[in-house]
Amino acid sequence: MWLKPEEILLKNAFKLWVTEKDNEYFVLQRRRGYGEGGGGLTGLLVGTLDTVLDSTSKVAPFRILHHTPDSQVYWSIACGISLRFHSIIVEFEHLNSVKKRVNHLLCCLSAIFPSFVSGVTKDEIFQHWDWLQQNIMKTLSVFDSSEDITSFVQGKIRGLIAEEGKTSHVLEDDPEKFREAYLRFENWFALPQEEKLVTYYACSYWKGKVPCQGWLYLSTNFLCFYSYLLGAEVKLIISWDEIWRLEKTSNVLLTESIHVVAHGEDHYFSMLLRLNETFVIMEQLTDYSIKRLFDKDAFERERALSDPLQITKRGLEAHAKSEQFRTFFRLPKEENLLEVHESFLWVPFSHFNTLGKICLSENYLCFASQDGSQCHIIIPMREVVNVEKPDSSSRALTVYVRGKRALRFTEVRDYQRLATTIRSRCGISPSPQHSASAEVIRGECQSLINHFDDNPEDVTLMVGQKDSSKAVSTEALMTVFHPQDVENLDPKMLKEKMKEQSWNIHFSEYGRGTSMFFTRKTRDLIVRGVPEALRGELWMLFSGAVNDMATHPGYYTELVEQSLGTSTLATDEIERDLHRSLPEHPAFQSDTGISALRRVLTAYAYRNPKIGYCQAMNILTSVLLLYAKEEEAFWLLVAVCERMLPDYFNRRIIGALVDQAVFEDLIRENLPQLVENMTDLSFFSSVSLSWFLTLFISVLPIESAVNVVDCFFYDGIKAILQLGLAVLDYNMDALISCHDDAEAVTILNKFFDSVTNKDSPLPPTVQQAPVANNDKSKHLNVDISELIREAYEKYGSIRAEEVESSRKRNRLFVIQTLEDTTKQNVIRVVSQEVKFTPAQLDDLYNLFKRQHFLSCYWTMKSPALLHHDPSLAYLEQYQLGFQQFSVLFSLLEPWAFCTNKSTLSLWVFRLIDENQDGLINFKEFCCALNNLYCGSFTNKLKFLFKLHLPPAFTGSPLHVQEQRLPKFFETTEGSPHLSRLSDFDLPEDGVIKKSPERGRGKVDLQAYLKQWQNEILRKEETIKDLPRINQAQFIQFSKTLYNIFHGDPEEESLYRAVAHVTSLLLRMEEVGRRLQEPSSPPASLKPTAADGEDEAPLTPKNSDTPSPQEAGPDLSGADWSFSFEQVLASLLNEPEIVSFFDRHVDIQSRVKLASVAQLKLTGNSK
Repeated sequence: MWLKPEEILLKNAFKLWVTEKDNEYFVLQRRRGYGEGGGGLTGLLVGTLDTVLDSTSKVAPFRILHHTPDSQVYWSIACGISLRFHSIIVEFEHLNSVKKRVNHLLCCLSAIFPSFVSGVTKDEIFQHWDWLQQNIMKTLSVFDSSEDITSFVQGKIRGLIAEEGKTSHVLEDDPEKFREAYLRFENWFALPQEEKLVTYYACSYWKGKVPCQGWLYLSTNFLCFYSYLLGAEVKLIISWDEIWRLEKTSNVLLTESIHVVAHGEDHYFSMLLRLNETFVIMEQLTDYSIKRLFDKDAFERERALSDPLQITKRGLEAHAKSEQFRTFFRLPKEENLLEVHESFLWVPFSHFNTLGKICLSENYLCFASQDGSQCHIIIPMREVVNVEKPDSSSRALTVYVRGKRALRFTEVRDYQRLATTIRSRCGISPSPQHSASAEVIRGECQSLINHFDDNPEDVTLMVGQKDSSKAVSTEALMTVFHPQDVENLDPKMLKEKMKEQSWNIHFSEYGRGTSMFFTRKTRDLIVRGVPEALRGELWMLFSGAVNDMATHPGYYTELVEQSLGTSTLATDEIERDLHRSLPEHPAFQSDTGISALRRVLTAYAYRNPKIGYCQAMNILTSVLLLYAKEEEAFWLLVAVCERMLPDYFNRRIIGALVDQAVFEDLIRENLPQLVENMTDLSFFSSVSLSWFLTLFISVLPIESAVNVVDCFFYDGIKAILQLGLAVLDYNMDALISCHDDAEAVTILNKFFDSVTNKDSPLPPTVQQAPVANNDKSKHLNVDISELIREAYEKYGSIRAEEVESSRKRNRLFVIQTLEDTTKQNVIRVVSQEVKFTPAQLDDLYNLFKRQHFLSCYWTMKSPALLHHDPSLAYLEQYQLGFQQFSVLFSLLEPWAFCTNKSTLSLWVFRLIDENQDGLINFKEFCCALNNLYCGSFTNKLKFLFKLHLPPAFTGSPLHVQEQRLPKFFETTEGSPHLSRLSDFDLPEDGVIKKSPERGRGKVDLQAYLKQWQNEILRKEETIKDLPRINQAQFIQFSKTLYNIFHGDPEEESLYRAVAHVTSLLLRMEEVGRRLQEPSSPPASLKPTAADGEDEAPLTPKNSDTPSPQEAGPDLSGADWSFSFEQVLASLLNEPEIVSFFDRHVDIQSRVKLASVAQLKLTGNSK
């Protein structure tokens, strides 16, 4: 075990230790009297002593010491206990006297050799040595001094000790230790109290070429690291949404480490005792953050992790297991893994018991073998008719299912509770008074099974299926347009019949339907090709769509009826693409096929408006309709879009881009010759996009493509990746010799045209004709079955787990690349409107985006998160509500000492929110900052002037709490700035969504075109266009100037200048009135506040500067106002004010300060 480093002055005091291994920095020693040889008389004495002493006085027989070449000081860092103790030597009959003398000797040595707690076995002490060799030795070479080496080793060992003492579930098992860690986490990083610490680990962080030993803290939203050694503090905070790459790596210095890329910087964390566990938790937290902040639609389906304040390590582990469980067994998203039991299952076709695990969810009982036979079975609870416990000695239970099937599980540790659970979920009563004897039950089950066999239509009624509408097609299009000729005995039809016979034999041995065994033989039959008559049934079974349809009876018919006649952008696109879907097939040259395709696509767009309709869905659905009934085709489409190919069919096709990145990784691993000759693999990403989106249907003839779809429904995306590698391998020589991308595309197109299906029974009128080319003679025909078999033989070793891991790794990079593209497009647009440099806009965008995310970290229903939509225009994707804007504006506004910032932020927010939807986009934000930082004196003053006009200023500042925007924008009667919104309906949350399609109504493209035209034709506003400012507005304008000048070194002179300007303007107004009305009596001398309100003095207390009321005339008895030209002319005569607004303020320094204070200020504002 690892020991707290203790200093030892002598390495071999009194020759009690023998050196087993040593190197430049470490020594592994064995105590004499242990191990081979015994060590002579001294070893005999020491061994006897260690044997007879009690456990508290024993010295460990193995130890590891640390030292440096230029020092005589050694440090003990590890010790170990051998499993085989030296036997007591019977020849020492005078043992008591020996023991006394040696006890005295031990006391003398105790100051030099402190005894330690006993620990590990001999094998483990050597494992410690190997770990030091692999992980520490290479690291120590980067240090320059012995002191640094010793300090690093000591810190590392202390971290390992703490790591060993921490259990995997520290929060639940050791709350006190976790509480201490949380207090350190809270003290070191000063994050908001809502931030949830998930777990923590001891590790080394590489800062440059020197590692820092410290603690890695993983919280809901942040990755944090802290180290303090030799007076040097290292603190790191990275939010999960900023990470571009997360992977396990190894290099010359680091045997194995975790590599994190964020903000263009590389971070390495190494020397973790549980590196795999740490990496999995980091991967889960990153995936959680990415889904929650970037992919709202996917996150909304993750109900288990909906609340960021309730995330725990156990919760993440349970969620990951459930996700893996659903993926493996192709179960609906609603299923969660509840119980796992190890057991044996009797496999009738092999006549032996196979070891595996029973996995139980809400509605399914599943089993997967662990002996390499690749056998698994899925049993829906609705199919279970009885559960028995026939033999308690073997801890067995038997599950009876429909279809004359019985599954016998043995050696189930908690078989009684499992049987009770299955019965309760199936609605089967276990009590004797409510159930017959076992024989009677078996008889009833058998009669029920026989009834269903004789009346298969009753099975549909049993699972709740409703009679489909007459408008819905109940036959697969292939059976309608190409019925099989029973009397046709040509070779192809005979081979088709042989395939059917092979599958029928398989069904008789392995079962048929939802409770069929999936084995290696099943995959072999799939590779050889599925018969035309069985294709739809097997697609439904392998994809899991059969369970979706069984648990949602009548759902599709209702969708068809509800979506009938709707008009949306999706329906318009569907109508446009209907006749482009397999136009050469007779089924889609008739109204029957076109109508079925329309109904399926429209129903799915109605079911999932987030996806709606995307190109390639029509091609895929057309093939599904050929072999499956209309309702079955709909559920197959659901399975593909929502489970098997997640995020493929949306505007950003993230899923397809991720799988293309996975494909590139596989090319590097499996086709090195191709990589050496084609350094730019992005070509394969562009050319393979259609392969993934359409499952090769768009590039292969239809009779060949359906064989690929067979494999896809059984093996998922792994089958497509394997086939893609086989295609490139087949054409490798031609691809290597090509000169450009166009030539490579031509080679691949010719290859796909040459792929045939020699066993296809389809007539020529149905088969897709290949594209004619002049060089076809150069390409020999390739049979699709041979190509698929070659793909499985060469690349079948690719594991589904590896594909999923690669998906997670590449998903980060793909999403961050898309986000970076969005940022570049936004900066390009905004840079035309402002004077900031691209680098400054880049920093501002990062701050703006981070503020958007900070508003989402600790709340479930933040307005910014609710209305984030990646499908919107670039400028509208990230927006801030008032609370978030107020925090960011207070950090960046140029008047550092300005008081009453919240009021000013509110007016700025109202002013720049041109469409009055309660959200500010990046362009509006930058234009406001541009006026304040880069504008001329006139522009800055005009901006302040407009802040005191509607819609920014709407009343008395004394009641600003009534003016503050709530979390969501509320509409009130008498709000003039909402008059322009009369043509729009506000949603329930009060925020107008900028999505071009609200609900399912048709988009008003004319309104958008008119809006864009008005923006183009809008002329620049001049000072003459500004309205006059009234009494209340002018008083508040003066107060705003005082607030802006507060704290400035020239504060007093600026106050006097404002007072002078105010007095001058009031006198000018009085003179103007007297000239217009020379006979009017003087106004009352008693000053009153505007609108009858009790206004505070315009100057601060204890100021010697006279107020305008004291210095100027009284105009309160009459309505008075000022134009912007008057205010501008008066202020231009005050050099102090002009110089204040002309003073250069470095925005870059403000941005740096804001990036540091943003997180803390946001937390305090909460």
